Amino acid sequence: MMKVPDVVVDWRDKGFWVPEGTFSVAAGPSIFGGQFTWPLLVLRRDAAEANIATMAAYARRHGWELAPHAKTTMAPGLLARQLEAGAWAMTVATPSQALVLRRLGVPRVVIANEVLDPTALRWLAEEGAAGWEVYFQVDSVAGVTVAAQAASAGPLRVLAELGHDHGRTGVRTVEGLEVVARAVAGAPGLEPAGLTAYEGQLRTEAEVDDFLDQVVAGFRRLAGSGLLPRRPILSAGGSAWFDRVVARIAPVAGDATLVLRSGASVTHDDGFYRERTPFLRVPEEGPLAAALELWAQVISAPEPGLALAGLGKRDAPFDEGLPVPREIRRPDGSGAAATGIEVTKLNDHHTYLSTGDAQLEPGDLVRFGISHPCTAFDKWRHIPVVDDDQRVVDVLETYF
Repeated sequence: MMKVPDVVVDWRDKGFWVPEGTFSVAAGPSIFGGQFTWPLLVLRRDAAEANIATMAAYARRHGWELAPHAKTTMAPGLLARQLEAGAWAMTVATPSQALVLRRLGVPRVVIANEVLDPTALRWLAEEGAAGWEVYFQVDSVAGVTVAAQAASAGPLRVLAELGHDHGRTGVRTVEGLEVVARAVAGAPGLEPAGLTAYEGQLRTEAEVDDFLDQVVAGFRRLAGSGLLPRRPILSAGGSAWFDRVVARIAPVAGDATLVLRSGASVTHDDGFYRERTPFLRVPEEGPLAAALELWAQVISAPEPGLALAGLGKRDAPFDEGLPVPREIRRPDGSGAAATGIEVTKLNDHHTYLSTGDAQLEPGDLVRFGISHPCTAFDKWRHIPVVDDDQRVVDVLETYF
């Protein structure tokens, strides 16, 4: 059973205003009631819970398992909710993240990456021998060799990875995939577990479908060569193309355990994934809702058409799009839509706002949506969870 450690918030946590003692959620404080300062990242409880339920139902409906990417949040409270909703496993990107999930009690983990560090591999082997179910990827004979040397400490479950040109890791051809799979099958202590791939960096549906057809061809080749176990794992699926993964792979997978690794869906966003969610193509299967909000105060309006908010790169993701202004809250509590306001640039602690015809005054608050949740959570150690009235009902802790 996964453990969710107690959360302690004090003066070290940005966004919370706790000069003395520790923060208590018991009274359900409003984020506007004086116990918080700006900027502040909050998670909307109902939106996140709806997203978790939507993805769990989607996977069940199509006969897939979910192994959501934990690297998105690294928040035990959210990981536990995903497991409670039926997630088959949690996915991570590094051995360090796998160690965190092991200590939290997550029973099954997929490392969606190559692991060549002998120290980490020996630990994975020891934990596997102790009964933990953990998988990692290989895309080279060199990776197989290093893993086999560590496997004297215990069995290592290995997924051969197929990649695409100009992508991330993964063997680039079906023929190369078979070479790696044969090396795994012939290495003492390694257990071939199946095939994995990642399509998320491809830009068009045609490119994705072509690559997924290669994944199917690779799966058939390994199966026909006797290089897969009786019930292999076949895994793919970022958060932008999981509908195509289901459509192209499920009909030809046979008895495989099919695993989606979509992680950004837990919170969705107001930018990158709002424009790329598969539920735009299959709206009857969704939707997802943006669950993360950043509140920041306007600290200067030095010239017509320009305002600066006290929010920056240390607080907001900016690698896949800038924050999106959604709402203005005046000091008297009145509100207005942030129509026509646009973020043009971020510094470390400043956001440049082109205000257009809108009126922004120093002291106003602006609610922003974020773009790309995978680089939002790591900037905050503690995140208030709020209800629809912006009252705090819980606090998430992140483990980055």
